[in-house]
Amino acid sequence: MKSEAAQHADFQSILRYAQCWEDADILMTGLDVGPGDVCISIASAGENSLSMLARGAKRVIAVDLNPAQLAALELRVAAFRTLSHAELLELIGSRPSARRQALYARCRPALSNGARSFWDARSSEVSRGIGAAGKFERYFALFRRWALPLVHGRRRVEQLLEPRDAAAQREFYDSRWDTGRWRLLFRAFFSEFVLGRFGRDPAFFRYVNESVADHLLGRVRHALGEMDPSSNPYVTWILMGSHQGPHREALPHALRPEAFETIRANLDRLEWHLEPLERLVDQGVIEGFHKANLSNIFEYISVENTTALLERLLAAAAVGGRLAYWNMMVPRRGAEYLPSRLRGLKDLSHRLFLEDKAFFYRDFVVEEVIR
Repeated sequence: MKSEAAQHADFQSILRYAQCWEDADILMTGLDVGPGDVCISIASAGENSLSMLARGAKRVIAVDLNPAQLAALELRVAAFRTLSHAELLELIGSRPSARRQALYARCRPALSNGARSFWDARSSEVSRGIGAAGKFERYFALFRRWALPLVHGRRRVEQLLEPRDAAAQREFYDSRWDTGRWRLLFRAFFSEFVLGRFGRDPAFFRYVNESVADHLLGRVRHALGEMDPSSNPYVTWILMGSHQGPHREALPHALRPEAFETIRANLDRLEWHLEPLERLVDQGVIEGFHKANLSNIFEYISVENTTALLERLLAAAAVGGRLAYWNMMVPRRGAEYLPSRLRGLKDLSHRLFLEDKAFFYRDFVVEEVIR
């Protein structure tokens, strides 16, 4: 069965995301992943599925429509098995390294033929760090190297990433960062046309009815002016090209040192499938699952198909289980479509949304399976 998203977007030819651009800290809290849980997870580049292992999940079923995304996950699994924590960060690109080819060579025997062929053909991407290899990351690299310097130099970027209290951060953003030139540049570079051409697939905006750039500009103000950008791994990568800021290292959940050994010990609990979610339901692969990381898949499909997919998933879900997903531009809430099957955890969702370091999204939704 082919999903609606697969009918309109290209999920086969490129690595779209070389990292997960969704905050696993709020995801793990929202889902309350723990020992004994059977979890399903949209794979993307793999970090958020690995974060479930860090929380002790009994089984994690990662799924994606794009073989390139599963190759990214598979190389991370091989790196967790083979490398030290510091070496893993070098391979990802979180830290500087001149030996990424040698690190990859150590991981290579642990890859399947398909993943090995994928990464063998991308030697230059490996050398730059596998976390920079996706279309989305290349888009941010263009912004960092060519657009941002037109309005803010390196020194100003480093000042933005200085740790400071909330009031001082807000004052710095308003007085030093949020200039007219910044807003003009941002609206041009992050317009739907430019973002669709260089960052995401244009089909991902199929159900969008408002200005993408204006939405993102408002969210950037929250991330840079209201939160602490110096501890934000997503901001740090966009502005610095790694997870090493000028004053501190900012790592996503799965890459932190305290998660490393637990993930490594639990890797055999992870499996991955190149299938639509609907097919996994039909095959009984996810029967009885407890927790689901659904990324932002619903905003790529209609309300009717969202409802149909949720009905299929809920047929396999355990009562009391949880679903979590993001909305970036298109509002989707399963509890509104299927109120007899799902209960929205609105207070929890809103609290976590305010903490979301992956600032692109307008909403984070956590729902509980009730029957």
